[in-house]
Amino acid sequence: MEANQEEKEAWLTSADTFFLTGDFKGMRACAREILSHNLDDLDGLALLAQASYYIGDEETAERLVKRVSASDPYNWRILLTAAELAVGNFELRAAVPLLNRLWRLGEVAEGEIPSYKYTILERAGRLLTDTCYLLGRAKEASDICMAVSALVKDKDAKADLYSKALFLMNYQAQDKRHIALREGYNAFFGIRVKFPHTRPEGVQKRKLRIGYLSPDFREHAVANFLTPFLRDYSKLEFSVFCYHLGRKDDVTKRFHRFAAAWRDVEGLSPKEVAQQIYHDRVDILVDFSGHSQGSALPVLTYRPAPVQMVAIGDVNSSGLREADYFLSDYICQPPGEAVLGFTEKIARVPYCHLCYSPDIVHELPPVAEEPPAKRNGYVTFGSFNNFAKVTRETLLLWRGVLEAVPDSRFIIKGKIASIPDGIEEAKSRLADIGINTERVEFRPYSPDYLEQYRDVDIALDTTPFNGGLTTCEALIMGVPVITRKGITHGSRYGATILENAGLPELVAKSDVDYVRKAVQIANSMEILEKFHSGLRAVVKKSRLMDGIPYMKDIEDLYRHIWKDYCTFS
Repeated sequence: MEANQEEKEAWLTSADTFFLTGDFKGMRACAREILSHNLDDLDGLALLAQASYYIGDEETAERLVKRVSASDPYNWRILLTAAELAVGNFELRAAVPLLNRLWRLGEVAEGEIPSYKYTILERAGRLLTDTCYLLGRAKEASDICMAVSALVKDKDAKADLYSKALFLMNYQAQDKRHIALREGYNAFFGIRVKFPHTRPEGVQKRKLRIGYLSPDFREHAVANFLTPFLRDYSKLEFSVFCYHLGRKDDVTKRFHRFAAAWRDVEGLSPKEVAQQIYHDRVDILVDFSGHSQGSALPVLTYRPAPVQMVAIGDVNSSGLREADYFLSDYICQPPGEAVLGFTEKIARVPYCHLCYSPDIVHELPPVAEEPPAKRNGYVTFGSFNNFAKVTRETLLLWRGVLEAVPDSRFIIKGKIASIPDGIEEAKSRLADIGINTERVEFRPYSPDYLEQYRDVDIALDTTPFNGGLTTCEALIMGVPVITRKGITHGSRYGATILENAGLPELVAKSDVDYVRKAVQIANSMEILEKFHSGLRAVVKKSRLMDGIPYMKDIEDLYRHIWKDYCTFS
């Protein structure tokens, strides 16, 4: 006897509960219950296909996907499973149209959608977001992520997805819509009871208690810039507390050697983390995450410290009312220039707001000291940036450079080149803009990526989201980087890094200037040799890597904003 619709939906809903707990055999049991009433039930077969895939039986999953698709090509679960199979086989470009079709079905669905279908849509939206991002389609990824945030019902999940969408927007030129969306982040936290703080009467001359909040005291890009905060601060003037939200590794152990009070808060709720910070009587709390993965911003919404700042982990405003300051510098946000898109006050240091300190993360390999053009007979340009940063504007700049240096080559290295679909995606975008892909070599991500800078003569930066760590790493490996200075904080990262590394001649103020500078270096073996043999020494002696004066500037900034807090009326 065939199960009635209500009974079947109950089994489908139960299957989703099993999925959330990782019990895929339980999912399969639910499918079998449905099929025990009707061996040809398409929903039961689709559920069995999905459960089979999760268990690891791809052969059964693929057979059932074909069977159900032949009868019902619009079955929501089978579309999701087909996409999951494609992603599992690294066929990302095949997965995207399947997920888009499923998402559109959800948009046009009439009447009340069963809860299990909401779950399918949410999983499809999350997978589509990540797939588009891996393919370098940043706008598509941010748009779908924002839509998934609107779909889901769990309040914390809504906020997390919204935050992720905001970070994905960094890869696009910022406009008024983006600014409004950042301010909209506050709506997820409503009216929260904040921790009370009594403003001092006058400016007290005492040790300030500084708190650093991050998921990235570990092997992570941000970790390359955190050492000065823990090594080079004045122990007489400041006490430091570190709150680590993320996983631990060998880099974490090395960080723990510095003089600071460490709090392992992984697994705690934002309110519990805030309680710990408040208990430690922190004066100034600095968040190193922004809207990046594992964001700690929800902790700030409880106002655990009287003064709160966002720094380094993100290039755009948090939008959060409780974030008082955003760390920048005189190049990224010049004094007197109108500040666009930030809800925080801009806290400026006179030199670069980043101090590159990679030793805690890894040992630097030796540089080649000789440009590869000398052995190759041609110049090789390169980009090791996340391909999501490679906008149309960036590709036009690269095309201009390659056209002006007709015998040159180009290396693109990163995750986009780690799978065939990623390479095809990149080739398609390059070809569409008029770049001959036969001149481009695609190299997958690998742990020895620093050594591979020995094959690059000149690195070309992305715009409007400049490289940060990638630019620093190219320089320390003796490779000059050409950057296009823009009009926003994130589009001036390259400029502040290069100018504070003592290399202002590599900062272009226009598209024409970008091409001209790249061509000028490419056409001079003497200039190339000078960069490759001496650049590491120059950068190591520069303000970009000098932690002591950097922390002096940071500490002066802390004293200044603390004085403002104490004297505010």
